[in-house]
Amino acid sequence: MTNWIKRKPTKLVTVGNVKVGDSNPISVQSMTNTNTCDVNGTINQINSLVAAGADIVRVSVPDKDSASAFKKIKKAVSIPLVADIHFDYMLAIEVADSADCLRINPGNIGKEKKVIEVINAAKHNGVPIRVGVNAGSLEKDLQKKYGEPNSDALVESAQRHIDILAKHDFDHYKMSLKASNIEMTVDAYRKISNLKDQPLHLGITEAGSLGEEL
Repeated sequence: MTNWIKRKPTKLVTVGNVKVGDSNPISVQSMTNTNTCDVNGTINQINSLVAAGADIVRVSVPDKDSASAFKKIKKAVSIPLVADIHFDYMLAIEVADSADCLRINPGNIGKEKKVIEVINAAKHNGVPIRVGVNAGSLEKDLQKKYGEPNSDALVESAQRHIDILAKHDFDHYKMSLKASNIEMTVDAYRKISNLKDQPLHLGITEAGSLGEEL
């Protein structure tokens, strides 16, 4: 890293064997776009991502069959895997013993009691959580409050769940506040960085290769 870029010190979060935050090198994460139940296809894509230089890979876990497949996939690869969870908190609990990180979406994971169950599973298995806010799936009350997605709405969504983590003495987490609008995303990350010293997972939602976008 060039000496004119000054990184803000953050807390250390460990995702498998990859250290994120603090003074560690920036890690690169990608995500599979296979059907997770296609175990061999997903493994092959993960291996391709490893060959391309990925340090961490996120895999979607949308249902129970995918949760079972995720466990098989994890046994077949060496790279840390993040379980991407939406809507059903029980899926996070199901894969907590095999995932290297649990990604939850504040906009659809459900009520606080469900988040607490995920926290307990993460604690029991010693895995971190990514609080993954997405502009396209903000909580309904925030949509009503702000009218449309903006950086303040993203920050408020993240802060709500960060407060839940803090209330239950859990600080092994990283944060992402993603939108498809670059300026909104950058503004949201800057605002949350001023409030918290946790590592940031940087990214743009609805991203992909140029060919896919065309």
